[in-house]
Amino acid sequence: MNTTSLKIGSLFSGYGGLDIATANTFGGQLAWWSDIEPGPKKIMSHHHPHAPNLEDITRIDWHEVEPVDIIAGGSPCQDLSTAGKRQGMKTGTRSGLWASMADAIDTIKPRLVVWENVLGALSSEAVSSMEQCEFCVGNSAPTLRALGRVLGDLTEIGYYAGWKTLRASSIGAVHHRERVFVLAIRNDVPAHAVRVRQYGGVMAASKADRLGYQVKLSFQLFELFPAA
Repeated sequence: MNTTSLKIGSLFSGYGGLDIATANTFGGQLAWWSDIEPGPKKIMSHHHPHAPNLEDITRIDWHEVEPVDIIAGGSPCQDLSTAGKRQGMKTGTRSGLWASMADAIDTIKPRLVVWENVLGALSSEAVSSMEQCEFCVGNSAPTLRALGRVLGDLTEIGYYAGWKTLRASSIGAVHHRERVFVLAIRNDVPAHAVRVRQYGGVMAASKADRLGYQVKLSFQLFELFPAA
């Protein structure tokens, strides 16, 4: 894959921090972004005048959007955070907008997906359709968590996904601020196709190879290593 020609799509863009990290790691340029907040819109428009804002993610027809190689986004964290109401990914909540990001991925089918969120994604409920069904027979299995839903949705769409937590202090920041990162690779992407721009490390495993690999997000670099 020619990293200079990679196209990146950004969702829940904010000030563009995740986009910068993605571009610095894999190469490529921002093709489009999506945000509705006035402050982030000013910042993104200033730094990326060539890239259009698709605006409200719930109103986008993804069949009419320019295809990209990478979709990066940190869906809203308010309902997953331990500082919030912990409503999980219920439909109608901010954190429930993950479903809109999943729709974008399912339609566009980028080679890579990068998702970031708060540590509360490990403990906040996913609120799956089964959990909302009053007529369904329950079981004693653990409650599906938000991160589990994200990984499950990506698998169902056709991606091999791995996750890792990362502290801001681990890469030189003065604060702790631990976050969850997910890297998902489309199942049909060959192992040699995606390389980290600075380091040249192999990033992707084909569907046939995926059981022999594990995704590791380490500091500023996504790496893929053969499982021990």
